Formats: sequence, structure tokens, C-alpha cells
Amino acid sequence: MARVSQTVDCTDPASRAEGIAAAQNALSRGETVVLPTDTVYGIGADAFSPQAVAVLLAAKGRSRAMPPPVLIARPEVMDALAIDVPEQARALAQAFWPGPMTLILHAQPSLHWDLGETHGTVALRMPADELALDLLSATGPLAVSSANRTGMPAATNVTEAQSMLAESVAVYLDAGERASSAASTIIDATVSPARVVRSGALPLAEVQAVVPSVEPEAEAPDAHS
Repeated sequence: MARVSQTVDCTDPASRAEGIAAAQNALSRGETVVLPTDTVYGIGADAFSPQAVAVLLAAKGRSRAMPPPVLIARPEVMDALAIDVPEQARALAQAFWPGPMTLILHAQPSLHWDLGETHGTVALRMPADELALDLLSATGPLAVSSANRTGMPAATNVTEAQSMLAESVAVYLDAGERASSAASTIIDATVSPARVVRSGALPLAEVQAVVPSVEPEAEAPDAHS
């Protein structure tokens, strides 16, 4: 019998705890959930379950060459998941977490996880969304990518996510419309100076106001050259 996804209205305080519990249970079974973030909706899986991460990538139609970032509930978790964190990265995390900034760092080699072809790195973010943070506090770090099929626009509400991901997701947490479809700004802190590898919701000028040496995203090669 085909599985039927569960959708929980988390804008209703009475059902919010039910939604978090349902999502936590699904994640513990190695299934995926859709959750709100401060940017767009995301599809999440247990970061420490290779099988669950594989389910997430399959739902998006994404290969292991595009590993998902990991969302965390507190900045302190960064040191449990990453090593050799440079002071620039710490300054950025202090300034912009929670918020729309993802930091690429060297992953702790002792961690038993498989996010895909990460080349020894991990992309970490602490979202500025109360529901997401409550779920992350209950579950621990989650592998989370935008809730859409690869190549399609990121979902800004649950209906859009359902139209693309359907029954591949066990639980949808509905927290209303997101104000923007801009994804997080991704900064590679494994290089010096750090550089933007994806422009997003956090403007470069704000990043450079904290760490002036951060380099902008490289321009795409001229198609006519």
C-alpha cells in the first residue's frame, strides 16, 4: 500500500507540538520531512543516516556530487561537526547566525556520516526560524536541502513542495508562506581568504562589513570568449 504523507498546520499552536513529534518520528525511521526555514522550505533527513540522505537526494533527483548542507540548532554545534574553524568563520557565525548564511568548513573526520561527495567538508547553517530550530533541538543536526526537484524553483510554501516531492516526504510542516525565494548565501571558509560560492539572501556588503577580506562570487566565464 502506498504511503500517504502527513501535513501538519504548525501555525496553529495546538498542532505545532504534534507536527514536531511526527517529524521527529519520521526522521528516526530514516524518512524525510519538509520544514520551513527563514529562506525557503527545505527537505530534511537525519544527517547521520546514509540511507536517509540517499532518500533525500533521490527525492530531489540530485546526485551525490551535490551533497546537502547541514542545519544546526546552536552555534556551538559547529565545533562538534567541523575542525580547524578559522576565526573569520567564527566572526561570521557570530554576526549572522541564526540567519541566511551557510559556511563550508572542514568536517570532523571522526563523524560517521555520508552526505555525498563532500571532499572532507561540511556546509553548516543555523536558520532564523523558530519552528526549524525547535525541530533541530529535538532531532540534532539535519541534512536539509531546498524543498524542490533539482532544476525547479525552491518552494516558498508547502503546496509548492508537495507538488514537486509528493509522497517521497513523510511529513510536511506547514508554517505559512515564506517572504522570499532567495536561498542562503554560501561562504567557503576552507580557503583563505574566505569567498562567496553562492550569492543569496545575505548581501556581500553585509558580509564584508564583518570580514572585509571575504571575496565575492566568481563571475561566470564569458560565453563569447
